[in-house]
Amino acid sequence: MIVVAGGGAIGASVAYHLALLGARDVVLCDRGEIASGSTSKAMGGVRQQFSTAAEVRLAKESIGFFEQLGPPYFEQVGYLFLATTPAGVERLEQRLALQRSLGVPCERARVPESVRSDDVRGAVACWQDGVADPPAVTRELVRRAAQHGVRVEEGCDARELDRDVLVVCCGPWSAELAPELPVRPLCRQLLETGPLELDAELPMVVEEETGFHFRRRRDRLVLAMSDAAPRCGFDTDVDRSVFGDRLARLAHRFPAAHGTQIADAWAGLYDMTPDAHPIVGCIADGVYAACGFSGHGFMQSPAVGRALAEEIVLGRSSFDLSPYSLTRFAGESQFQETLVL
Repeated sequence: MIVVAGGGAIGASVAYHLALLGARDVVLCDRGEIASGSTSKAMGGVRQQFSTAAEVRLAKESIGFFEQLGPPYFEQVGYLFLATTPAGVERLEQRLALQRSLGVPCERARVPESVRSDDVRGAVACWQDGVADPPAVTRELVRRAAQHGVRVEEGCDARELDRDVLVVCCGPWSAELAPELPVRPLCRQLLETGPLELDAELPMVVEEETGFHFRRRRDRLVLAMSDAAPRCGFDTDVDRSVFGDRLARLAHRFPAAHGTQIADAWAGLYDMTPDAHPIVGCIADGVYAACGFSGHGFMQSPAVGRALAEEIVLGRSSFDLSPYSLTRFAGESQFQETLVL
């Protein structure tokens, strides 16, 4: 029996692709409910714009799946990065060259009229990217997996099940099942405004220098930004002290939101690794992992699910998983991902 531990986007994708490859006796289990962990708290961005080839390739391999899903699961409104300093423009240009070399259709872009641009020195966008509904996508994957014979168990601890193969997809909790995994939790907070008049085509907008970013979700905006001091650990209390700062940043970059208030806020957990790249592949005899995505798991879940399922069922993957091997931590990391939002 193959037990996939973790009912978020990654675990759902692995289970679904295992079933597609003909694996039998597959169980997808979660201690809580499907899509109730980090997936339920995610921003829902889907982008191919990363600073390292390894991350770009994973995201590029995933975008086709989201395109096939389409609305309401995925809205292909694009990702827009704005730079306000010469150094920021240089970073955008360096990443643009890398991304284009790997086949991602990024381009220098015009800033939408609704977004303040008088202080913007450069902008880059990929209009193939967009925003999605992570819990809805995950539940759809689970529905498809169940149709192909996967058994879904909620309120079930994977350690209580007999198995031949264990696949650890537990996000920040992965080290509970495999202590050798260098995965640690990092709290990230999202804020949602009250209702606004918004263009349905508003892209995800990201400030290069600050990391402040926002997206449309129905008639509201969801905002996020790294904390000044990283909040490591499993505490997911909302820090209301940042509300004023985030609203001021929003009013500056998106003037139509001036005067709005925070109507809702929540915090979730990133599963961080030392180099901000995931761990994907075999980690011990009969044990595989897909975790440590450092905030990028949902958007990379289609490619990861397929690649890992191929390795488990076929003994090899059509996608090169070597950059994501656990063994890389035996030496010095050579390719730190810097674009963690």
